[in-house]
Amino acid sequence: MTKAGSGNFFEDFRLGQEIRHATPRTVTRGDVALYTGLYGPRFAIQSSDAFARAVGLPAAPVDDLLVFHIVFGKTVPDISLNSVANLGYAGCRFGARVFPGDTLSATSRVIGLKENANRKTGIVHVRSTGLNQDGATVVDYIRWVMVRKRDPEAPAPEAVAPELEEAVAAEDLQVPEGLDLSAYDTGLAGAPHLWDDYQAGETIDHVDGITIEEAEHMMATRLYQNTARVHFNQHAAKEGRFGRRIVYGGHIMSLARTLSFNGLANACFIAAINGGRHLAPTFAGDTIYAWTEVLDKIALAGRGDIGALRLRTVATKDHPCPDFPLKGEDGKDHPQVVLALDYTVLMKRRG
Repeated sequence: MTKAGSGNFFEDFRLGQEIRHATPRTVTRGDVALYTGLYGPRFAIQSSDAFARAVGLPAAPVDDLLVFHIVFGKTVPDISLNSVANLGYAGCRFGARVFPGDTLSATSRVIGLKENANRKTGIVHVRSTGLNQDGATVVDYIRWVMVRKRDPEAPAPEAVAPELEEAVAAEDLQVPEGLDLSAYDTGLAGAPHLWDDYQAGETIDHVDGITIEEAEHMMATRLYQNTARVHFNQHAAKEGRFGRRIVYGGHIMSLARTLSFNGLANACFIAAINGGRHLAPTFAGDTIYAWTEVLDKIALAGRGDIGALRLRTVATKDHPCPDFPLKGEDGKDHPQVVLALDYTVLMKRRG
């Protein structure tokens, strides 16, 4: 009898199920340094303690997506170890900011279940919450994942699909405690463009590209303690649809965020992820490009120094973005589009 866990299959989930995930993780400066080495983000507040203190924070906070990935990684052994694909995200709110030395843990609640017509898989919706050592929420989000069934003949639960909000409401966006951007230095931040300089409907080509190396994407995924076999085990990957190791979708999110610095250097915090889809698999050797459309400008009540931009960043593989492709000639998602991420950032206003 084996003592090794095999993860949950679709028929193991039940509506309303509460899952407490292992293992708590203390975030260190080493984690931050490795994340920087893997992606090269240059956002000033996350890069410099001195810059962060000048805008009212105690030190440089941990990158928002590093926090997201660590919490996400906690959930994989229980939610998506037997997944076919992670399908999307919605309603993600970032809360208390994380600093080196903070310890993160995660819980999830099953909020939707629906067996697929082939009876071999089903869709599981969960709301996952990341907490710090004081019990404060650092991130809270919904994701849905296609999970294999252990037994195709197992009876299916009644189908329930949660209602998903189109975007996180302005009043639910959390500004980091103590943040005051009145002394924000655009020269040190690397660009002069502030909230007032962007308009809804404009698009920004981030120009640069980053080629994915096999070792880098696997190292990044291990950094988050994400145990999904399809990212690491070539024998397991050969049994899947693509026959090779798939890059963790969050790796593409971080690459796209890094690329977005060229055009959005002062988008200093991610306040929310309104929705996101991984549209096609990515593999080592692919080169990632990105472009962003400004969807909306949001004035925050009582904050003359900070505004919010709702953005849609699209990442493509092996396809530079001057023509901003979204759909192919057949009307379906363009085969080179790998990520469409709708999210809201905080940015200094002219005061």
